[in-house]
Amino acid sequence: MAPDETTALLGRRDGVQRGLKARHLIMMSVGGTIGTGLFVASGMTVATAGPAGALTAYFVVGLMVFFVLTSLGEMATLIPSSGSFHEYASRFVDPALGWTLGWNYWLQWAISLTSEITAAGIITTFWFPDVPAWVFSAIILCVLVFVNTRSVSSFGESEYWLSMIKVAAVLVFIVVGFYVDIVGVPSTPAVGFKNWTIEGAPFKNGFSGIFQVISIAFFAFGGTELVGVSAGEVENPRKNVPTAINQTFWRILIFYICSIAVIGLLIPHDDPSLLLSAASGDVSIAPFTLILQRAGLVSASNVMNAVILSAVVSTANSAMYAASRTLMALSQRGQAPQAFSLLNSNGIPVYSLAVTVAIGSLAFLGIALGEGVLFNWLLTITGTSGLLTWMSISFCHLRFRAAYAAQGKSSLNLPYQAPFYPYSDYAAIAMGILILVGQATSALLATNTDFSILISVFGGIPMFFSLYAGYKWLNGTKLVPLHECRFVEL
Repeated sequence: MAPDETTALLGRRDGVQRGLKARHLIMMSVGGTIGTGLFVASGMTVATAGPAGALTAYFVVGLMVFFVLTSLGEMATLIPSSGSFHEYASRFVDPALGWTLGWNYWLQWAISLTSEITAAGIITTFWFPDVPAWVFSAIILCVLVFVNTRSVSSFGESEYWLSMIKVAAVLVFIVVGFYVDIVGVPSTPAVGFKNWTIEGAPFKNGFSGIFQVISIAFFAFGGTELVGVSAGEVENPRKNVPTAINQTFWRILIFYICSIAVIGLLIPHDDPSLLLSAASGDVSIAPFTLILQRAGLVSASNVMNAVILSAVVSTANSAMYAASRTLMALSQRGQAPQAFSLLNSNGIPVYSLAVTVAIGSLAFLGIALGEGVLFNWLLTITGTSGLLTWMSISFCHLRFRAAYAAQGKSSLNLPYQAPFYPYSDYAAIAMGILILVGQATSALLATNTDFSILISVFGGIPMFFSLYAGYKWLNGTKLVPLHECRFVEL
């Protein structure tokens, strides 16, 4: 088939549909980050840093997320684009930075898709132990492909209901947890702050403990930037994007801070189940399950397993969406093959979606065959790339505002203004640097060296800047002059 015929069949490259409604975006903003990082791995943060140390780690990362999202929201509201932050990096900083952020972000989500699909299969064997996990993984993958090839509204609707399950579960956990702690139940008397006064609490391992668990907190908040990525396909973005962004503070306060507080109040930091559940992924001894069992919910294991399954499927759904839109945006800027920007009649970048699913399937096959070493290394390295992405968003926002002022535009005309600018951007960048330095230092000084953190910091950072320098050298890109930055939506 000739290129022109292919283009005619699939549709124009700029034909994405604004099919995401306000409720879709708001629920993605509220529930999009709730996953295994909160339901299972959160226990490790209390075991490592103590109840107050875990709260501190989540608060620091949560504050950084708030600053980054409000900066991204300001840019996405004025220029709603499926390319989001890597589009803004190319416009306001350097095309080389946009290319680096885009490909790193695509790789993060492509690997995440594999990880979550594999995890979903393993979780399902909880009920069907005699059926191989890969069977359920394949079924779930096929269902998600079907949903994501229909329309962007199909993705939004599925994500809405999956997020609703997670949000409801966390709210029930928080209410029940505080009730058990303050009032008590027949099987469990009120605990109060008793577990904050035992030996080692409330700050276990001091500052080192906090930095050791910050990576877990960072993983838990991963994906919050999807609100910006989806801005190009949401109805009335200048109204709905700020609404979703404004949910960030309450999401951080209620879902993460309160959940960690409940775990720290009810389970001692030296309880072996906190580490065992995170290391083995055993839902039956996860903090959420144990606390609900103490409240009298006999079938807590089944309930939490179902909730965690919905969380994992939701993350895989988001990964498929984010990776395909990122590849499409790179193609539209000429930084990926043109075929990846071709859309079908529903406004879906089918070739970008197909490549993302294919890469994810190949990596899953490697894990199934016991050859997942490369995958695990890539997952570790791209973890640091995610933190560098957040720092880059703040830097892009500083350049965005500088260019806006240089071109004689008043910030009062912006449809949404990031609060605390420019201090929020400086603070986010400083916190990112502090997290990287703290992680590396605590890993080096630890009795048992955590090589995964060392690989993440000392492997991820060189990879990120090598990609940037390589593209810049090959293409001769330069810092975009402030007067040449484009504010018009493409």
